[in-house]
Amino acid sequence: MTVSNDELERYIARYPDTTHLDVLVIDLCGNAIGKRVPRQGMTQVFDKGTPVCGAMQLVDVLGNTADPMGHGFSDGDPDHFARPVPGTLAPIPWLGGGRAQVLCEFTHAVSGEALWYEPRRVLRRVAERFDELGLGVRLAVELEFYLLDRARDDAGAPLAARSPRSGLREGAGRVLSLDKLDEFRTVLDAIESACAAQGIPTTTMISEYGGGQFEINLGHVDDPLAAADHAALLRRAVQGASRAQGFDATFMSRPFAEQSGSGLHVHVSLFDDDGNIFDPSRVDGDVRLGHAVAGLRDTMGEAMALLAPNLNVYRRFKPDEFVPVTRDWGENNRSVAFRIPASDGANRRIEHRVAGAEANPYLVVAAVLAGLHHGLSTRPAVSDRFEGNAGAAVDESLPLTLWSALDAMRAAAVLPDYLGREYLDIYAAVKQAEFDAFMADIHPREFAWYL
Repeated sequence: MTVSNDELERYIARYPDTTHLDVLVIDLCGNAIGKRVPRQGMTQVFDKGTPVCGAMQLVDVLGNTADPMGHGFSDGDPDHFARPVPGTLAPIPWLGGGRAQVLCEFTHAVSGEALWYEPRRVLRRVAERFDELGLGVRLAVELEFYLLDRARDDAGAPLAARSPRSGLREGAGRVLSLDKLDEFRTVLDAIESACAAQGIPTTTMISEYGGGQFEINLGHVDDPLAAADHAALLRRAVQGASRAQGFDATFMSRPFAEQSGSGLHVHVSLFDDDGNIFDPSRVDGDVRLGHAVAGLRDTMGEAMALLAPNLNVYRRFKPDEFVPVTRDWGENNRSVAFRIPASDGANRRIEHRVAGAEANPYLVVAAVLAGLHHGLSTRPAVSDRFEGNAGAAVDESLPLTLWSALDAMRAAAVLPDYLGREYLDIYAAVKQAEFDAFMADIHPREFAWYL
């Protein structure tokens, strides 16, 4: 990964009033972290990077370190360098001018190589495995989120967003309602404009099932790292632009128990010199599609802690809610985990529907690609396409609690070959420490039920 000062010079020529640069990386939990650099320090960022303690890539959702595998307190918490990802320098429209941001990777202070536990590096290693198969990857992410009122109730719980038109809080979701898009047009337009300014390729925007819930689709690209970048930066843009318009936005999977959950869906197709390998007009199109899906089926349990990284995400997995609770697949069927959307042969793809919206997009895409590669390489037995409602009953063999998902990750047989045994272990250590810290508190319902 190289980036030159030419990119910075072109940017300053276009935006001469720039005063500060946000240097950001996406951490293990999918959060944007980093530092703000004044104008006079920008050249050094693009020349050499900027020092940041490397263990920040191994903190929990609150930014706390548990010294996983000796990274943090034990090794003296050394600095490494955040270095810009080419093509990601962009303005921050919601801050009102003068502010820029650039996405970075953590690189080793001595070797200059991306740190082995950098999520972008983890994804890159998996994506490169498709070269050995002579295949290219085309991929896009779609994300669901809720707009919220800036206020909270007396217990700190979120409140549904008020309609800018009526002043009333959103109740029923009015799925696919154009009127709902019109009601929230100001904030949705601000999000769309921010994404355009930052080169985030948004396509369709729809209203979802929950009150104040929306979905934004991203354009398909031929670079899995860029697709994950787009998803990570989209979340920051949605939250920043919403805040500037007087709302909060959350990618928490289930902020309201009575409303639908928010997911992160990955659409992926694979190509060789002759086009889409899943095209049913090809002699082996259906066969290779079946093997790819079988690989996803066989790795779903091992990957669950990456796809559903905290306690709240598991509240999504309930019967009859268009959220996968089995390992099934099918054509044009939203009740399955691995859906084949309606399309022509050249655009035939797999939609992986399992992940929660707050999951780290680099790790989700890495897990999806690992499953696809495993299926195409080992050709496991293919299950029949599911017809009807696959979500009527939960597959009890799936690890649909955080603790069972972490156990499944520690016992993983396939994913270590792709993401690395050491990375899975350190990820599990971070998430276990986060879970233990959460459970250390006595929660109000314990007093109501057991006192």
